[in-house]
Formats: sequence, structure tokens, C-alpha cells
Amino acid sequence: MNRSVGIIVTVATLASASVVDAQGISPQCPAGSFNSAGQPDNTEVAQDACQKAIDLFQYVAPQLAAIVAGGSATQGYTSTLGGLFHFTLGIRGNGLTGSLPDVDRVTPNTRGAQQSTYTITDAFIGLPVGDVSVGLFGGLPVGLTKIGGIDLLVSAAYLPAYNNSSLDIAIPNGSWKVGYGVKVGILQESALIPGVSFSYLTRGLPTLMVTGISGDDRLFLDSLQITTRSWRVVAGKTLVFVGGAIGYGRDTYDSDADIRVTVAPRPLTQGGSGGPVSLAQKLTRSNFFGSAWIDAHVFKLVGELGSVSGGEIFTYNKFDGPDAAASRRYGSIGITIGF
Repeated sequence: MNRSVGIIVTVATLASASVVDAQGISPQCPAGSFNSAGQPDNTEVAQDACQKAIDLFQYVAPQLAAIVAGGSATQGYTSTLGGLFHFTLGIRGNGLTGSLPDVDRVTPNTRGAQQSTYTITDAFIGLPVGDVSVGLFGGLPVGLTKIGGIDLLVSAAYLPAYNNSSLDIAIPNGSWKVGYGVKVGILQESALIPGVSFSYLTRGLPTLMVTGISGDDRLFLDSLQITTRSWRVVAGKTLVFVGGAIGYGRDTYDSDADIRVTVAPRPLTQGGSGGPVSLAQKLTRSNFFGSAWIDAHVFKLVGELGSVSGGEIFTYNKFDGPDAAASRRYGSIGITIGF
């Protein structure tokens, strides 16, 4: 895993997000109290770390989910495959230029939540994804085309375990996450007619167990899960050795996890801990994309560019860069083999 991917996973796995009031602190990070000597109790010490963990994830999670969802369900194939005994195998690299908060430049306050502004670093985020489609029904003949063809879709994302001096990511159930879906043919591609199809597909990352390390402070993320549910309408055509397609769809990002934090003692301040806190985020975004490919019969080399946008995300802390719900451009390069 390269440094940029390591950074994105570090931030993304800080916490899963709950909805935070635009004007205040999440009720899941309660304020504590101070004793007669003015020292904060355990809850007060942990409140700022808890709130920052939520906000950091809310900022980065949509970027990570966009990488998982990508664009077309089957690259280079806009219609269904034609029925039984037809299938495709594909592998692609999805990526985008992300906005990563400089987490190491902000130290959590130990005397209650304090609004901070994170500076932002642009970095490339990438993830490999594998795709399989299998023809189930060839469709019904209508004039020069067919309608109603059906393909089964299978998708798999891979994320390895990772650790360094500031992060340990364990993947207790394996590094692969398999998703499933279906494609329905609206128009089967022919010599004169473009291919048009509708697809629905779930994708996700494997369940992660994460320990984040910042000096003597620790953040534990238990059972982080990110799942995307996407529908797509795609239209396109191949002409001799080249082809192209355009598509539109909607993505729903679902994340959930439990977090725990421990804050080491500071000068004149005792340490503290917080959690476990159960958190969840749900965000729906629009997805536009276009693709082009070189067709060598059974082999296709495909490039794709797209953009996701929409939804609202509120954070207590601020970010010196694009909004958490800002539109994001993504791209992918893939190889698809079909029979």
C-alpha cells in the first residue's frame, strides 16, 4: 500500500459518522465536568477527541465510498451478454484525487470539545476491484434488437492488512469483500442499435479493526463497515475497434462502526477515555460518467471518467478545503475479457 492510500485509510477509519447538528457537538460525545481544582473528568477529557473522530470520518468517508462504487457495473459492455454460457471477467483500478485532512497538525483538547480547522493535502486514492458477469437470459426479440436480457453481477474489492508506527489495520474476516447485483437489458446492442441497460449492484470494503496511534493517544475502531448500493442506466456502442458509453445513476453510502478513544495525560491534566460509541452514516449521491474502450474481440481496454455529487454533511470542526459534500471526480482503467 502506498503512502497516499495509507493516509486515506488512516483518516477514513478514524470513526463512522453520526449526523451532527450544524451548530453544535454530537450528543454521542457528551461533556463531562470539572472538579473543585478545575481538573476535567474522564468524559470531559475525551469529548474533543470523540468529536474530531466523527468529523474526520464524515469528511473522508464519501471519498472512500466513491472509489468503491465507481462508475459502470461492467466496463465495456453496455447491454446484457446474450444468455447462458456467456460471461465476462474484469479487473479495474479505481482512483480519485482526494482531500485529506492533516490530522497530525491538530492535537485534541483535553478540556472539552474545541472547534479546530484542519488544513488539507491533495493525494491520490486508489483501490483495485474485480468484476464478473454471467448471462442468465438472452432477452426477447423485438425488431432488430432484444429486450429483457438478464445478467448476474459479482464484484470483489481487495484491501490488505496494514500497519506502521501510527496505524494498525487488522482484517479479521479476510481482505476480500464480495458484492452482488443484476443487469437488465433495455436494448441489446446490434449493428444499428446501441446497447442500453439498467443495473443494480452492492459493493463494499472488508470489515476492519483499527487502532490509530498519535503519540500516547489511541483510537480504537471496532468493526468498521462501508457498503455502497448503486443503480446505473448506461447507453453505448462499439464501432469496429473502438467504443464508448455514457451513464447516470445514484449511489447510497452506508457506514457503521463502534469507536473507543483514550487520551494520554497532559501537563496539569489527567488522561481520559470515551466509548464505545455506535455510529452510522448514510449518504445518497448522483453519479455521472463516460467511458471509452479499445475492442479486440474478447479483450477490451477501458478508461472511464465520472463525477459524484449531492447530499449534505455537517461537521463541528472545519476544513480548509472543499466541503465534506463537495462533488468529486474519479476515474478508472480496466481490462475486461468476454466470452
